[in-house]
Amino acid sequence: MTDENTAMDQAIKATTIKTGKYLTFSLEKEEYGIGILKVKEIIGMMPITSVPRTPEFVKGVVNLRGKVIPVLDLRAKFEMPSIPYTERTCIIVVEIDSSVSTILIGIVVDSVCEVLNIREEEIEETPKFGTRLKHDYILGMAKREGGVKILLNIDKVLSSEEMMEIAQAS
Repeated sequence: MTDENTAMDQAIKATTIKTGKYLTFSLEKEEYGIGILKVKEIIGMMPITSVPRTPEFVKGVVNLRGKVIPVLDLRAKFEMPSIPYTERTCIIVVEIDSSVSTILIGIVVDSVCEVLNIREEEIEETPKFGTRLKHDYILGMAKREGGVKILLNIDKVLSSEEMMEIAQAS
């Protein structure tokens, strides 16, 4: 197989992985999407037990049917201003693949919007913001209804160091 064929196969695979169903949610005034296969469940806000000496974006842990799950606030992770939780604030439980294992993590979001089927022609590559900004956790930008939804690669939102820190805390 030539290098050209390999490059073409990788490009096709990358595009195919991006298309599909996404659970969309809002943070601030922006909408984001996570591949539906990464989402295990959506739960309302519940008491979160804080864990000392964790990063600021880690809110703590919850007991979900006998399993301790770390919870992080995506607003804090993305360095957005914090707001009080409302009746629409919820926790999306996602499965994250790390280099070591697969773990369940809860992410606090302002509200869940809908499940969308996003097609290849609706997805644009992530704009280049320069070399200093790390944006490999963004799969692409979905153009929908006059707006843009930011598609996240939830496996890459946390660095491997942060993942190890969270795993140790829980």
